[in-house]
Amino acid sequence: MSNTLPTAIIGGGPVGLAAAAQLVKRNMPFVLFERGAHIGASVLSWEHVRMFSPWEFNVDSAAKDLLLETGWIAPEQDQMPTGKELVQLYLEPLSQLEQIKSFIHLESTVKAIYRKGFDKMKTAGRNTAPFMIEYETQGQKLHVEASAIIDATGTWLTPNPMSASGNFADGEKEHADHILYGIPDILESNKARYAGKNIVVVGSGHSAIQSLTLLHELKLQVPETTIHWVLRKKNVSEAFGGGENDGLPARGVLGSRANQFVQNGNVLVHTPFLIAQIKADEERSTLSLLGTKDSQDYSIDKIDEVIVATGARPDFTFLRELRYSADSAIESVPQLADLIDPNLHSCGTVRPHGEAELRQPEKNFYIVGSKSYGRAPTFLLATGYEQVRSVVAALAGDYEAAREVRLNLPETGVCSAPKSLLGENEAASCCTPKPKKLTFKPITVTTASDCCGSPQNDKEPSCCDSSK
Repeated sequence: MSNTLPTAIIGGGPVGLAAAAQLVKRNMPFVLFERGAHIGASVLSWEHVRMFSPWEFNVDSAAKDLLLETGWIAPEQDQMPTGKELVQLYLEPLSQLEQIKSFIHLESTVKAIYRKGFDKMKTAGRNTAPFMIEYETQGQKLHVEASAIIDATGTWLTPNPMSASGNFADGEKEHADHILYGIPDILESNKARYAGKNIVVVGSGHSAIQSLTLLHELKLQVPETTIHWVLRKKNVSEAFGGGENDGLPARGVLGSRANQFVQNGNVLVHTPFLIAQIKADEERSTLSLLGTKDSQDYSIDKIDEVIVATGARPDFTFLRELRYSADSAIESVPQLADLIDPNLHSCGTVRPHGEAELRQPEKNFYIVGSKSYGRAPTFLLATGYEQVRSVVAALAGDYEAAREVRLNLPETGVCSAPKSLLGENEAASCCTPKPKKLTFKPITVTTASDCCGSPQNDKEPSCCDSSK
């Protein structure tokens, strides 16, 4: 394979652009494909939401170095940007750098990636063949060759449906005009859609609580607004998080807010409610959600709008002819599964990991960013930045730098794993006892086996980074 071929980056969000910056720093050619019309297109879909992680965790080191060379003024490290600010103050200036701009292809949707002249079945000579990327732009189907692939497409564009089964609920697609996935701009562009209406929020994570926060503010302005919160958890308190124990204070505040909304009666809780069907009434003016609660038939009627915040999942369709692996349950990179499985823990503490853990059966192909976490909800941008730093180092042949993985993440202050679930994993879990005061320091990893590895108030880069 020719060393002059570029590395192809799929996805123009924060992690994809960080990969570009890392490649620039090592004088390695690249090409980047973004399906949206703008860099950070997925981030802009939640531009009204403030992240709960400060700038300190949201700027890649190589990107920062390149920007500072141009006179860029870094935002205050302890300030938390909105999605719009993340794009305008960081991603846009980065994408406009001379070393990066001309290699970005916007409105370019990758349809397939494969080895040139090889289908998935053929092995002999496979690793020396270049990758071929098929993509569509402005109605044209084009091809480009690459020496390596970094898939940073995230999960934001493939949200999970509302059904407890993981599949679309009966009637969910038919009534899509009353359903919005993610975090709508409830106080501004979507205000008329929700003001004074009967609204259901489905989900128990940070994105759901973000929407509850926005709706609560709307209810204070328009008291006729009714807010329902549907969760699958046995008890609503399980969704409140670590509070003051959270390493990111703004993230801890989210759960405290949700608790307050429930206690003051402004949010009506339905849990554990497992949704199976959504249907319209006889006049087709309102909807009903039907399913079971505590194994009994249950429904919420006369609904005007539904906000679904049940997380997201990776899209593997364009990778069909590559030899990739994903955990069968979480759909994450296999080596990360035990670190991020919410059935084992929810503390958000991920031991350092890099190229070795992200390595796929297909040589020089990597899934990074929130997509590497599959359906798990605990991803932070800082994780993705360290992933691509390590991956690019390995692609450059600097294996020592690739192994020296440093990951410094704040904990959520929550540990939900019962000992019965931990079993032999207890010693490796975040749920083992820790000193009360935690200090985060870079950790050097030498081998793969040594580590397993609001309305403008708070937002989890993990959902939106997807960008989640």
